[in-house]
Amino acid sequence: MTSDLAGHDWVTPRARAPVRAVVRLPGSKSMTNRALVLAALSDGPVEITGPLVARDTALMAGALRALGCRITETPRSWRVEPASAVTGQHAVRPGQSGRPSITIDVGNAGTVLRFIPPVAALTSADVTFRGDARASERPIGPLLTALRSMGVTISDTGTGALPFVVRGRGAVAGGTATMDASASSQLVSGLLLAATRFGAGAEIRHAGPPVPSQPHIDMTVRMLRAAGVDVRADADGVTRRTWRVMPGAIHAAQIDVEPDLSNAVPFLAAALATGGEVTVAGWPADSLQPAVRIIELLQSMGADVRLAGDRLRVSGSGTIRGVGADLSEVGELTPVLTALAALASTPSEFTGIGHLRRHESDRLAALAGEIGKLGGDVTELADGLRVRPAPLHGGAAFDSHDDHRLVMAAAVLGLVTDGVLVRNAATVGKTFPEFSTCWTEIATPTARSAP
Repeated sequence: MTSDLAGHDWVTPRARAPVRAVVRLPGSKSMTNRALVLAALSDGPVEITGPLVARDTALMAGALRALGCRITETPRSWRVEPASAVTGQHAVRPGQSGRPSITIDVGNAGTVLRFIPPVAALTSADVTFRGDARASERPIGPLLTALRSMGVTISDTGTGALPFVVRGRGAVAGGTATMDASASSQLVSGLLLAATRFGAGAEIRHAGPPVPSQPHIDMTVRMLRAAGVDVRADADGVTRRTWRVMPGAIHAAQIDVEPDLSNAVPFLAAALATGGEVTVAGWPADSLQPAVRIIELLQSMGADVRLAGDRLRVSGSGTIRGVGADLSEVGELTPVLTALAALASTPSEFTGIGHLRRHESDRLAALAGEIGKLGGDVTELADGLRVRPAPLHGGAAFDSHDDHRLVMAAAVLGLVTDGVLVRNAATVGKTFPEFSTCWTEIATPTARSAP
């Protein structure tokens, strides 16, 4: 799925007046890809309403189709018909003999990298996983080790990274697995999503520093429970958590996907950056995403936030306050919040985000370097970033590092800085293909190119 940018580079629009807009957002990537996996493992067809259509979800759908699922897409929903492949009955294709061989392209999608191997283990096929160059640097080793402890055969030449082959045997024994998931919450979610299809279910024990992005594990648990899966979560101290998934069926006739609240944050940040007002329509009342934390962070930076029904309105005064904040639960917000902090009147310090060095890019180094090119003062810390106020200027290319969140951060800076040119901005199509069109509409409403 490509973005709506005509070329690879993009000069972000500067807002000549306070932004005033109402925006509607595409579906949540995190929810869409979890819904696709649940549907693939369900005991009958599943309708997914409001899914995100973007590169990451296209890669997930492609992976599940390769495993034998049938996915029919319409403008507002996807219908997923589970395949016998995930219950160990993968059919040998005409002309094949012996075990089927399947190749999965994970691109640079962490959810595909970490959610699909446990599903592949349920097949009777050799499933090879490959991806973009950056994907080989993203953490996957603890998940592979956990699957091996549950009886899965995996070939990875000892690297614990892409490429690797999951040699499915038609079933997974399950049982207890202990791993350090401090590099990514998706390592836990990947096992949780498939564990009810394992013979003995699974007990997943985390041992190590705190798991980041805990709300994403909570999202996984809530979606599983909504589909009838018995999931139990316990805490043991501050560095270990245990999740128990009982064996059984998944009943998920329909899954409704919320708007992507991470993608809302750049638009809400535009209100602060320009002293304007932005309303997000369709804000969920009881969100599976960290909606409360998003509101708290924006308020701490000076936003006036009003929630009326399903409409969240954020107003800015024209002054942004620096903050000290632990972003360990909402690391995805770091790039845009760092951009806002670069425009603030006082310093900021963000902590709990050391794991972002192994996301789509090394986000800490990328933010410090690219904002620095524009005159900003961003310093890497062992576990975060320090941002000091400094005058910004254009005239230097802002490299996206093939990271969609870096494009969004640059767009916020470009609202108040002339000539911010983003290299490889089309990478924003990973989670929001229409981002540049929507952004241009709110920044320069007279230049709208779409209704």
